[in-house]
Amino acid sequence: MILAEVVRSGFTECVHEGAVVVLDAAGAVVAAAGDVTGPVFPRSSNKPLQTVGMLRSGLRTADPADLALISGSHYGQPFHVARARRILETAGLTEDALRCPEALPSLDSERDLVLREGGGPSRIRMNCSGKHAGMLATCVENDWPLDDYRDAKHPLQAAIAAAVTELVGEPIAATGIDGCGAPVFAFSLTALARGFQRLVAAPPTSFERLVADTMRADPELVAGTGAEDTLLMRGVPGLLAKGGAEGVQVVAIPEVGAVALKISDGAMRARMPVLVSGLRRLGVDEPVLTQLAAVPVLGGGNEVGEVRATW
Repeated sequence: MILAEVVRSGFTECVHEGAVVVLDAAGAVVAAAGDVTGPVFPRSSNKPLQTVGMLRSGLRTADPADLALISGSHYGQPFHVARARRILETAGLTEDALRCPEALPSLDSERDLVLREGGGPSRIRMNCSGKHAGMLATCVENDWPLDDYRDAKHPLQAAIAAAVTELVGEPIAATGIDGCGAPVFAFSLTALARGFQRLVAAPPTSFERLVADTMRADPELVAGTGAEDTLLMRGVPGLLAKGGAEGVQVVAIPEVGAVALKISDGAMRARMPVLVSGLRRLGVDEPVLTQLAAVPVLGGGNEVGEVRATW
C-alpha cells in the first residue's frame, strides 16, 4: 500500500509503499495498512529486545546508561566510542575482541574529523559496537567462547532468540545475518509493536523496563545528536523509539500505544512522515512531530517540496 509520496514543485515525483500498524494501550490494532502480520527483519529495531536477552543471561554494566548504547545504533561521536570502550574494559576486553565490521562514524562532522586527523574505519566506531560490546560482556559473565559470539548457534544467541520470541509473542520466522554480522530475527510488525509495549509497560524493577528507562533517559546514546530517535524521545514524554535499516521504525508510549512500520523499498526518508501519521491516530501531537511530519525536498539548494504521508 502507498504510505508516502515525494512532491517536487507541486508534482508527485514518486511514492513509497509499505506497512504500518497502530496499537492502542491494550495492544489491540486500531489502524493498519499493508501486511502487518507477515514477517519482516526489524534490523536494528531488534536491539532493545536483544539487550533484554543479554540481561537475562547475566549481563551487568558499570553504569546503567551503558544499556542505552548497547540497545542503540550510535553515530560514532566521541562519547559513544568512549562508552563502548568502557563496556569492554569493564569486561576485561579491548576493542580487538569486537567482530563487527570496521566503519567510519555515521555523523558527517565526526567522519570528516577522523579523516582530517589521519584516522580511518575502526570496529569501535561502527554503529553497532555498543551491541557487540554488550554481547561480549555477556559471554565473559558466562565463560562462553568469544570468537564465535555472532554465530546463531552460540549459547548467547540462543538465549537472545528465546527472549525475543517471548517478548514479541510469536515464533521467529527466519534468522538472518545483520549488517554488523550478528543474527537478526524476523517476525511481524504487530509483534514488534507489542514487544516494545512490553518494554515500556513492564514493572519498574524488570529488565524490560530497565532497558526502556535507560534508553529514554539517554537518547543521545541510542542514536546521536540530532538523530530522529533522539528527537522523538526528547520531544514526546515517555516515548521509546528505535529505528532500523531498510525503512523500519517502532515506537511505544506507556498507557497510549505503539506504532511499527516498514517502508517496502527501504527508503529511510519516508519513515518519519508515516510514523507521525500513526502517532496522531493515538492522539499524540507534540511540537516535535510537526518538525518530523515532512522531509524537505531540495532543488538548487532551496526547499521545493516534501516527502509526506499519504496514509
